[in-house]
Amino acid sequence: MNRIIMIDDDKELCALVKRSIIKENIGADCCYCGRDGLARLKEQEYHLVILDVMMPGLDGFETMEGIRAVSDVPILMLTAKDDSASKVRGLRAGADDYLTKPFDMDELTARILSLIRRYTRFNREEGEVRALAFDGLSIDADSRSIVTENGDFELPPKEFDLLWLFAKNQGKILTKQKIYEAVWKESYVYDDSNIMAVISRLRKKMEKQPGNPRYIQTVKGIGYRFNKDV
Repeated sequence: MNRIIMIDDDKELCALVKRSIIKENIGADCCYCGRDGLARLKEQEYHLVILDVMMPGLDGFETMEGIRAVSDVPILMLTAKDDSASKVRGLRAGADDYLTKPFDMDELTARILSLIRRYTRFNREEGEVRALAFDGLSIDADSRSIVTENGDFELPPKEFDLLWLFAKNQGKILTKQKIYEAVWKESYVYDDSNIMAVISRLRKKMEKQPGNPRYIQTVKGIGYRFNKDV
């Protein structure tokens, strides 16, 4: 059974989430403050952390910093409605996705399942995953090529590196800073022209309708995400 931990001082919400996800054969532990959550993570292995931003004592950002110091477990961050600053800050600090309160329980369950699938898919011995297949798209790391509905393409270095980064992080929102530093290996200087140019070229090769992309999706004001539903 997959197991998650929810760190949130709202005890009623924790109980509701726990009851809802057991139907998906997912177990859950609940902690109501950051310190208890960090202590539990040292004792038990989890497939996902649900982390509230607003908590007494250690807030969500401080708790996330403690988690990321020791683990790459996926983190789903819960933020207040319209708090875009917390969303951006959380993603830059290491969150994998976010959901605003109040939220639909079915949407939360879908996010949980998506993050767990991705984590279990890629949390293997390094080097094991060399090819990825999605609906209408295959990616081969050894030949650095793709097979799409538009044809077969051998990709230039930056195009392949960027696509491979997205595909390995399917469903995860990647900030422009993370993308740039991972692909260009340089400090981000808030110039998005390189990223946008490479994504534009990729979309022309991968997409039937580049103006309405199916694979690499723009997340306004934050960055990009590889569609979790393909």
